[in-house]
Amino acid sequence: MSNPAMEQALATLNERIGKASEPTDWFEITQDRVNGFADATLDQQWIHVDPERAKTGPFGGPIAHGQLTLSIMTFLPGGSGVGLPEIDGMKLGINYGWNRVRFMNPVQVGAKIRTVGKLKSVEERGGMLELVNEMTVEIENADKPACVAESVLRLVF
Repeated sequence: MSNPAMEQALATLNERIGKASEPTDWFEITQDRVNGFADATLDQQWIHVDPERAKTGPFGGPIAHGQLTLSIMTFLPGGSGVGLPEIDGMKLGINYGWNRVRFMNPVQVGAKIRTVGKLKSVEERGGMLELVNEMTVEIENADKPACVAESVLRLVF
């Protein structure tokens, strides 16, 4: 590794392994957001987009798509849900994929969610730093999280 910025980032990130981040702000999942996601992904299943029918369904009301929860979990406002400090010299971060995604509790429309991250590993790969970050999406006033997944991110310097 001959990039001083990357070497400094590696040292900084290694100190954060295993430490939970500050949670993001609570973020309300609205029917409009669920409908917009349904339009974008072509997933118009009634448990998401038909509130009247969903009242009689298995969840007692409409729920967010699991993929919506997964898609926004790293972008929720406030806090530092992804658990990463400011990194000098970083040009961009690339979503490299996901490990072990589990949707354990449906997110009801109207519920508020937030994300907490915990850095699991960081190593050099292909001239970049690859980070594995365990992300947990919590639902306000719920005992069980909505989703737990490991994001894989590559940082370019």
